Amino acid sequence: MAKESILVGLEIGTSKICVVVGEASPTGPIKILGVGQAPSRGVRKGEIVDFETAHKCVREALADAEEKSDVMIKSVFVGVTGAHIQSFNNRGAVNLPEDRDEIDETDYEDVAVSARDVSIPQPNLFLHTILQHYYVDGQEGVLNPIGMLGRKLEADFHIIHGVGNRIKNTIRCVKEIGLEVEDAVFNGLASAQVVLTPQQKALGALAIDIGGGSTDYVVYVEGAVKQSGVLAVGGDHVTNDISMGLRIPMARAERLKIEEGCATLGTALPGETIHLKDETGFAGREIERELLNTIIHCRMREVFELVRDTLEREPYLPMLGAGVFLTGGCSQLRGVQALAQEVFGLPVHVSHAQSTSGLTSASENPQFATAIGLLRYAQAAYAARPEKKGLLQKVIRIFGR
Repeated sequence: MAKESILVGLEIGTSKICVVVGEASPTGPIKILGVGQAPSRGVRKGEIVDFETAHKCVREALADAEEKSDVMIKSVFVGVTGAHIQSFNNRGAVNLPEDRDEIDETDYEDVAVSARDVSIPQPNLFLHTILQHYYVDGQEGVLNPIGMLGRKLEADFHIIHGVGNRIKNTIRCVKEIGLEVEDAVFNGLASAQVVLTPQQKALGALAIDIGGGSTDYVVYVEGAVKQSGVLAVGGDHVTNDISMGLRIPMARAERLKIEEGCATLGTALPGETIHLKDETGFAGREIERELLNTIIHCRMREVFELVRDTLEREPYLPMLGAGVFLTGGCSQLRGVQALAQEVFGLPVHVSHAQSTSGLTSASENPQFATAIGLLRYAQAAYAARPEKKGLLQKVIRIFGR
């Protein structure tokens, strides 16, 4: 990585397309130079369903980012999500040859290949191979095995994969604009890099990114990624529930959710109402505030309970010493923090991107956590490239302990 490099993160979301341009050195904070946005069309539940329409929206957001940052964008790190994203933990192992007892770079590479020597659904491809822990001849707590003496190297990895064509559609959407895609990155992993500090990862933390059409989550225990996944439900589902339940247009329901809604019950006064003014094509009316809050509460409780139920299949939930960290646009709903705390029984924090400079309004907005997180991923990737050659070696070093 050059002394100062321009990095670009692109999130193709259900509600918006977001492009963040930043400048960074191999270490230190990222300086945000500009943010480009465009309304998202042709995307459903985080996945492209209308290629041409989504392609135009991405082009608009990129043009907006170039204008605001005064940077000509040539390549991007693009985020991917969707219910097709899956993950698992696996251990790889290699035995050193008889004529050598010192672990070197080749063994390091081979142990990651070994961990990925498993059967995944035929349409899927590997997205990330993330290091958790090393073992040399059964010795635990090894931080860097290179140069150590031993006969057997083992390592635990968290492996993320997804449907190949869905990931490729996102990449192709960018490439047809004439840009290079440096890497495709799971959205939840990206946002966790700027929402969580190393200390919080070490204590144990759950990062939940609630977007418009999907909710991504990542669990860290002792500094390592242990669980991750995607739910095909998000803030747009809350809006749809309000629209259907109150029989009002979607645009009006979205404004009502943001301006008046609350995810916790019992906050409204008895009989308290909200007055909806007349608009073209819509006759104004009064609605009960507690009814609005109940609609929001039910859907958001469902989201948190789905995440909790998934986590309870593994032993990690009691290990989250730092608690739960919410980000994404829907994390800004009133009362969502209290509701999450009730569901998880853990401390809950609403968080945004940390350790950035420049455009503070972007870093302080949870909606931009994923796109800014892509810059952090890019920073780590570029810093690792001089040490290791190739994509495989890069991904197994990033986001480990």
